[in-house]
Amino acid sequence: MPAPGRQPISVAVVIPVYSGSQTLPALIDELSVMTTAGRTEAGLSYVVESVVLAWDHGPDRSDDVIRELARTHSWVRPVWLSRNYGQHPATCAGMLATGADWIVTMDEDGQHDPAHIPAMLDRAYASRRQLVYARPSNEPPHGMLRNAASRGAKWMFKVLMGDSAPVVDFHSFRLVAGGAGRVVAASVGPGVYLDVALAWAIPLATDVDLPMRVEGRPATNYSTRRLLSHFWRLVLSSGTKPLRMIAALGMFSAVVGFCLGIFYSVQKLFGEVEVRGWTTLTVLALVGGGLVLLSLGVIAEYIGMIAARSMGRSNFLVTRDPALAFPGAEPEDDPTA
Repeated sequence: MPAPGRQPISVAVVIPVYSGSQTLPALIDELSVMTTAGRTEAGLSYVVESVVLAWDHGPDRSDDVIRELARTHSWVRPVWLSRNYGQHPATCAGMLATGADWIVTMDEDGQHDPAHIPAMLDRAYASRRQLVYARPSNEPPHGMLRNAASRGAKWMFKVLMGDSAPVVDFHSFRLVAGGAGRVVAASVGPGVYLDVALAWAIPLATDVDLPMRVEGRPATNYSTRRLLSHFWRLVLSSGTKPLRMIAALGMFSAVVGFCLGIFYSVQKLFGEVEVRGWTTLTVLALVGGGLVLLSLGVIAEYIGMIAARSMGRSNFLVTRDPALAFPGAEPEDDPTA
């Protein structure tokens, strides 16, 4: 991990931008005070050398806001993606555009307070860990149902990853050593959850209790469908354990079927078979057919991920600013928007 020396520890902040036109200016103003050298409570000298804004083709005019911020602040670096790839690929693209000792990833909505970055640095050096997650000390402002679903998804993630799962809960507000973070961002494949890839490379992580703020805009970016897709991608990128679970389920079904076959054969020998049980047969057929289709669907998803990687599908593609590529064109004229 980067060793503190006479020079301030350099920090790069990566923010994936999808719908941040309302919240980005205030967030950049908060980060601007950290672009001059400061000290943490433990006495570490640090400086935010750059803020990378990875534009992910959102529905608002975040691109215009990013251009204005880049013109106003020399340490703001835009990264333009060719289309909407999602939060994790956009974060990876931003991480690859950094060169600092440490990388901080945070959301665009203002929920994460940049003033907590020094505490995360102190935690990293005190515990000698290359990955530090923020652990919300207050209840996230997303509603009881979504918070419960989030906790359930993280529990499922740890179950599926088994011994390779991190000992702490992952969060989008994270601090990672620059070298390790850039290697992970460069090697992660399409459809792979960023925190899973970080767990593969940096199994020993730690966390620090930090309060989360109220989001600066309505949390409307994630519909139920997108949240379910997010969870499904987490399950698939956790490894091959889902396939082993399906194999175990198939073995269990086969054993149950074999036992039922012996039971009914004995009943047939003793003449105790009655002309009833259509409901049972229908339920068993539906359950069995559903399990078969579920198994085939999971296998197809894995095959699709392998095919996408073998055909050279990229996790993201960085292009030039669309305003420079097509001067005077409106975003609606861009077929990739």
